Amino acid sequence: MPGVKTNERPGTRAVLKHSSIPAPKARQVLDLIRGEDADRAAEILRGTERQAALEIAKVLASAVANAVHNDGQDAEDLYVSACYADEAPTAKRWRPRARGRATRIRKRSCHVTVIVSRMDDERLARRRAERDANQARRSRRVTESRRRADLSGRLTRRRAAQAEAEEARLAAEAEEAEAEELELEDELPEDEQLEMDEDLAADETAEASDDEAAEEAEQDEDDEQGAQAGEETKG
Repeated sequence: MPGVKTNERPGTRAVLKHSSIPAPKARQVLDLIRGEDADRAAEILRGTERQAALEIAKVLASAVANAVHNDGQDAEDLYVSACYADEAPTAKRWRPRARGRATRIRKRSCHVTVIVSRMDDERLARRRAERDANQARRSRRVTESRRRADLSGRLTRRRAAQAEAEEARLAAEAEEAEAEELELEDELPEDEQLEMDEDLAADETAEASDDEAAEEAEQDEDDEQGAQAGEETKG
């Protein structure tokens, strides 16, 4: 029984006539998207680093738009049921060569056809189940990330509150210590207070005299060194 003719295949099609890409190069790209979902095929073409992929992506988009606007199909239910590239007329050019000869140049072209059709019910059900599973998995991930963010925020706020409470406690202890010192100073008799002031003044005077003595000793040592250096120079 003969198969279905190329121009009688069911589905919505889009055709690019007289493409400047040779048919073998276009077929290599078409083999990547044949049988794939429309959105998956477009994604594959975006990631293919070939010049033919750019033109085939436009043909695929045109076929999907025809199915949506002309046949009332849903873009998410479409897949690439058929895609092929037919030979187109070849342009002949000539290139000059040595000794007055010429070489023929063949500039080949092709006709690119992409046909999209609605997926069967079983495939649609499986695809929708996978999409729902992916959405549920994504929602669980989002919920888990939000829960972790909330937990980390609560921990951060708790740690900040604990730090503030610790700072307040230390400040209160410091104030209590200062108040106790002031009370002790107030409770001391006047004689003991005078003695403490005199001891502090004596300590300060002793420190000042020690500093002066150290400075005088350093000055005397510098004078002796200078005198010795002068005697050596004279000698």
